[in-house]
Amino acid sequence: MILEMKVPSPGESITEVEIAEWLVQDGDYVEKDQAIAEVDSDKATLELPAEASGTITLKAEEGDAVEVGQVVCLIDTSAEAPSGDAPKEEKKEEAPKAEAPKKEETPKAAEPAKTYATGSASPAAKKVLAEKGMSANEVKGTGKDGRVTKDDAVKAQPSMGTPTGGTRGSERKKLSMLRRKVAERLVSAKNETAMLTTFNEVDMSPIFALRKQYKETFKAKHGVSLGFMSFFTLAVVRALKLYPAVNSMIDGKEMISYDFCDISIAVSGPKGLMVPVIRNAENLSFRGVESEVKRLAIRARDGQITVDEMTGGTFTISNGGVFGSMLSTPIINPPQSGILGMHNIVERPVAIDGQVVIRPIMYVALSYDHRIIDGKESVGFLVAVKEALENPEELLMDNNVLRALEL
Repeated sequence: MILEMKVPSPGESITEVEIAEWLVQDGDYVEKDQAIAEVDSDKATLELPAEASGTITLKAEEGDAVEVGQVVCLIDTSAEAPSGDAPKEEKKEEAPKAEAPKKEETPKAAEPAKTYATGSASPAAKKVLAEKGMSANEVKGTGKDGRVTKDDAVKAQPSMGTPTGGTRGSERKKLSMLRRKVAERLVSAKNETAMLTTFNEVDMSPIFALRKQYKETFKAKHGVSLGFMSFFTLAVVRALKLYPAVNSMIDGKEMISYDFCDISIAVSGPKGLMVPVIRNAENLSFRGVESEVKRLAIRARDGQITVDEMTGGTFTISNGGVFGSMLSTPIINPPQSGILGMHNIVERPVAIDGQVVIRPIMYVALSYDHRIIDGKESVGFLVAVKEALENPEELLMDNNVLRALEL
C-alpha cells in the first residue's frame, strides 16, 4: 500500500511551509513516528514524523515552499524492513595504469641579468615617485637593465591596499522562512508604526542584595534560579496596570486594550529570534515566572517550541544584556505597541545624597507606538518599571519577601 504523506497544518493562519532539511534519503526505510524532515513556517521550525513504516519516496526538494495539505513524500507500507547488513561487494583489483609519457619541458627564456641599475630610478623618476609617495621598489622598471624611467613613474599607481594572501571566499545561501518572516516583520514595524524610544537607568543594588541573600534557598526549594527576568516581568505587569494604553494595540481604526498581561520573551534559538509567550503573567509569582521562562527557553533551544507558544502576546521584553549590549533601541513586535529592552549591568559612579558612589546600573529602553501611546504615558510607564526594580520589597513583594518567594 502506498501512503501519501501531506504537510499538516502547524497552526492557524499558516498556509505554507518550507522544506528546511530532509533527515532521510530517497529509498530509505523509515519507522513510524521517525522524524523524516524539518519544515520551516513563518513562526517556527517543526519536525515532520513518518505516519507509517516503509520505504520512502521524496516528492519535494530541500528549500521548496509547499502548501499545507500538499503531498511531500510517499511511503510504501508493504516494504519489509531490511534485515542485517547487506554483504559487502569485493572490490576488483584494478590493473595498474600505464604511466603517461612525460612531456618534454620547453626551456624558459633566460631572464636578463641583474645589475646595479636594476630597480633604481632615474632622477626624474625619483621626483615623480616622491610626489606620489612611492618608492622605486613598488615600480617595475622597463628601462635598460630594469631601470625605472620617468615614464614608469608617471604610469605607476599607488597601492590601495590590494589584498594579498589569505582567503577571500564568500557563500550564498537561501534565508529560512523563519528568518525571512522576521525580516518582513521588523521592516513592517519600522514603516507602519510611529515608533519612538525613551530611556532610563536602574540601580540594581536592591535586586542584587535580594538575590545574594535568597538565591540558594530559592533554587533548592523550587529547582529554578532566582534570575532578573522574574523581577522585570512583574515590574512590567505592575506598570501595564498603571498605564493600560501600553497594553493595547491598533486594529484598523480601533484600539484594543487587554485586561490580562501576556508577556512575550525574546530569546535566541538555533534558527534565529523566537518570541515565546508567558500567558497571564499577572497571576504568576516569582517562582511561576522563572519556571515558565526556563521551560520556554529550553524548548526554543531544542527546537521544540510550537506556533501556539509564540502566538499572541500583549507586550515584549528583550534582554540584549546577555550578549553584552550597553544600550539599544528595540523594535516593536507587531501588532503590539511596546517593548522593553534590558541591557548589561555595569558598575558606574552615581550621585546619591550628594556623594559619588559606585552602583550596578542597567540602562533600560522602552520603544512604543506613538499613535496610541503618548509621551507622558511612555515615560510614566518606564519610570514605574524603574521604581519597582529599585524598591522591589515594597512594590513587588508587598513587604513580605519570604511569602513572595514562597520560602
